[in-house]
Amino acid sequence: MKNNRDYSQFYQQLTGRIRESDAACFVLRTAGKVMTGIMYGAYPVLLILLGIRGEKEQLIRTILVPGVSFVLLTAVRARINRPRPYETWNIDPIIHKDTRGNSMPSRHVFSSAVIAMAWLPVSPTVGTALMIIAAAAAWIRVMGGVHYPSDVAAGLLSGVAAGIFIVIF
Repeated sequence: MKNNRDYSQFYQQLTGRIRESDAACFVLRTAGKVMTGIMYGAYPVLLILLGIRGEKEQLIRTILVPGVSFVLLTAVRARINRPRPYETWNIDPIIHKDTRGNSMPSRHVFSSAVIAMAWLPVSPTVGTALMIIAAAAAWIRVMGGVHYPSDVAAGLLSGVAAGIFIVIF
């Protein structure tokens, strides 16, 4: 937010209507948790499905690519160590966290995107639905005040890039 507006003003404008309702805040927080649960449940289901089908090479890629990518992303994130919006700006986030730093890129969004990409070769329908959930989760992370838009964009793009290695090879 380089022009004469700071992020706290942007965040207030972005979330003002949601903040007017305790129910809306509850729905936002709950939707974030539900989406995280769906994504993290979808991954072991995929691994089991690939194992049952005997698709050993795809199974190995589907384990190694997200795993190695997650470790690399975590190292990059620790090196960047970007403060979270609620650390830098005078905002009261809708999603309350105690985490300090490590905002860029978002690992939640990265993980969601790479899991969605891993599903694409197995079921384009499920993969597409999960990618929509990943994008919605990215939106919730920003609305919740725990990530900047650039954090979730970097997480989403990193997850898609890593997932390409699963889809193509």
